[in-house]
Amino acid sequence: MYAEAWILLDFTQHNIGRERAVLVCVALGNDADRWPVQESLRELASLARTAGARVVATRHQQRRKPDTTTFIGKGKVAELKSLQHEQPYDLLIFDNDLTPSQQRNLEEQLDVKVLDRTALILDIFATRAQTSEGKLQVEMAQLTYLLPRLSTLWVKFSRLGGGIGTRGPGETQIESDRRLIRQRLSHLRSRLDAVRARRSRQRARRTVNDMPVASLVGYTNSGKSTLLNAVSQAGVLAEDKLFATLDPTTRRVKLPTGLEVVLSDTVGFIRHLPPSLIAAFRATLEEIQAADLLLHVVDASHSQCERQVAAVYETLTDLGIEDKPIITVLNKIDQLEGLAPNLADYPNPVLVSAREGDGLDTLLDTVAQTLNAQLSVDVQVRIPYQEGRLVSLFHQRGSIRRERHGADGTVIEGTLPRKYWPVLRPYAIGSS
Repeated sequence: MYAEAWILLDFTQHNIGRERAVLVCVALGNDADRWPVQESLRELASLARTAGARVVATRHQQRRKPDTTTFIGKGKVAELKSLQHEQPYDLLIFDNDLTPSQQRNLEEQLDVKVLDRTALILDIFATRAQTSEGKLQVEMAQLTYLLPRLSTLWVKFSRLGGGIGTRGPGETQIESDRRLIRQRLSHLRSRLDAVRARRSRQRARRTVNDMPVASLVGYTNSGKSTLLNAVSQAGVLAEDKLFATLDPTTRRVKLPTGLEVVLSDTVGFIRHLPPSLIAAFRATLEEIQAADLLLHVVDASHSQCERQVAAVYETLTDLGIEDKPIITVLNKIDQLEGLAPNLADYPNPVLVSAREGDGLDTLLDTVAQTLNAQLSVDVQVRIPYQEGRLVSLFHQRGSIRRERHGADGTVIEGTLPRKYWPVLRPYAIGSS
């Protein structure tokens, strides 16, 4: 049923290994918070190398707004065409997002493959996904990206097969492929809805078992997987690459207070994270929404540390997650050159080196204290002797500082998970 659609999809699978790439970054407008062009190109180069390309040259441009036809204008197109004689290349990668027509026009004028930032990230995700869930999510994002670009791809096919006599059937085929892709997207959404339902049941079981959840979030390559390995021996792939690991991992970790917490590693964020990826990874990102605590892992040694932090907060806002308690894990302190970060700039900061194991005890103590403050209530109750089950509940689920037996019942001072407080509230003699 999907044979024709898969032929078309194979045409778009960007196997860019060994390809010689030129990177282009266009700075638009006068945004004071914009990343420096050289830093943007440096990150784009890391993405390109992660995908397997060999970067042979870079170009940048300042524009008030994009050129509607080619994004970069005739002058820059001519410069890139001239560059082909000096430094041959077969791939042009933009740090910006291109419209389908801009991409088509550039490919026609330069006779090279053109990718924008979103297509490059999707390509990397396609190679990183290992679980069936991850592959479903990536495929959905790829198809969503591909759908408005079908016309561009069929223009390429018509050029390969000749012009006159192919255009009519081509238009018919486009509509056929659009229908097939929409059907496939509907099928993927159904399967991902099932994934969301399964994850929801898992979260419900953790809630019943009083298992708090802390989600690791952060910019890609900030060291989240290395940190998870360090505190839980999770054995997660950890490489010095962007998006080294894609599929989520959860592990139980015992805190110094004896409390067990579920640590959940999530996909790394990046500036201008494609909306199609956020939508496709909704099932995974809901783990963050359901978490009791966020551990924001920051590469404190990175030259654009503050901008990476801002990009993470922007993504959290897009996901509707602004009010959760956050511990800022300032990682890679062993690689710091010069001044340490100003701790006053970050909520609940903890300095660590996940690779060297420095600061991990302090981090786990901070997690325990934060969860205790977040999930527990400090109480003093007098429980009648006939309600002995409530005393047992306090012993099993709470933390007791002082206990004595009086004439009217058992007096207990301590902390208790908030969800049990309603059944003990009638016996309160003091709380905070």
